[in-house]
Amino acid sequence: MTQTRHSGPGARPRARHLVGLLAVAVLAGCAAPDPLTPTVTGTYTTRPMTNGAQIIPPGTPPPESPPPESCGALASLRPGPQPPPGQMPPGGSLAEIAARGRLIVGVDQNTNPFSFRDPTTGTLQGFDIDTAKEIAGDIFGDPNRVEFRLLTSAGRFTALENNEVDLVVHATAITCERAQRVGFSTEYFRAFQRILVPLGSDITGPADLAGKRVCTFIDTTSLPTLQRVAPDATIVAVPDWDDCLVTMQKRQADATSTSDSLLAGLVSQDPNFQIVGPPMEGEEHWGIGVNKYKDDLIRFVNGTLDRMRADGTWMRFYDRWLAGSLGPIAGPPPATYRD
Repeated sequence: MTQTRHSGPGARPRARHLVGLLAVAVLAGCAAPDPLTPTVTGTYTTRPMTNGAQIIPPGTPPPESPPPESCGALASLRPGPQPPPGQMPPGGSLAEIAARGRLIVGVDQNTNPFSFRDPTTGTLQGFDIDTAKEIAGDIFGDPNRVEFRLLTSAGRFTALENNEVDLVVHATAITCERAQRVGFSTEYFRAFQRILVPLGSDITGPADLAGKRVCTFIDTTSLPTLQRVAPDATIVAVPDWDDCLVTMQKRQADATSTSDSLLAGLVSQDPNFQIVGPPMEGEEHWGIGVNKYKDDLIRFVNGTLDRMRADGTWMRFYDRWLAGSLGPIAGPPPATYRD
């Protein structure tokens, strides 16, 4: 005969043992729970950073970046006779644009006051947007015949090389390295790198950045300049300029450094910050990017820029978008040609 395991005189002691275990478990469950939010320790370096941010430690050597004057990158192609709007010459890229019926321009929507999305109208606005419309107006006679495509800064040169856009008007500094990949117009804007800090900050110039955390953009000429001028600073390199504003608002950086024109755009979004200090080394020379094999388009763009300098359009755009924050200037940067 087979015996049942739970029958017999040994069943009661085992049951008492199980009851005891359950009692211990119940008592443990009644103990104080762990805190839902762990205690924060350390400094802002332990907080989550903006997606895509890179932390560059002090003493990291900057990449080699010779000035654009040293390689002739600032000299562009001289414009020829400018064809009237709607009468682009046959053959070449201008004819292709005219046949398509619109100019395709790569921009972004986070670079106030050059190219940003107006929260009221939802439209793209800014100095660069107005400049792109001037080029479209000279091609078609209608400044609205332009299609804006949003590009990341890292993807803007690839878009030109692959003919995904006709132009890039994207607050782009002309450099020797970039000029090997794409063509550039003449310089259409000149900027000077400075520092943005919260009101009341003890940072007044580059010497005060030692031991501080400074935000800048990943793909910018401002980054190597910052590494040279403030080698003892920790750099927070972010994908978009608005990320620097958010990083400072979250107190994850003590300062931001890039061109004064872009810093002015950040101040316009949050007046709790101010621009301080003298200009850092060198200047930033901005150009309109074009596929390097489209000479006719480069010359045409330079013709539009020449007209804008001569008829006051450039100064009108400057006064609208920048004079209030950067003050008056004598005029636009002059054109330099290599032919």
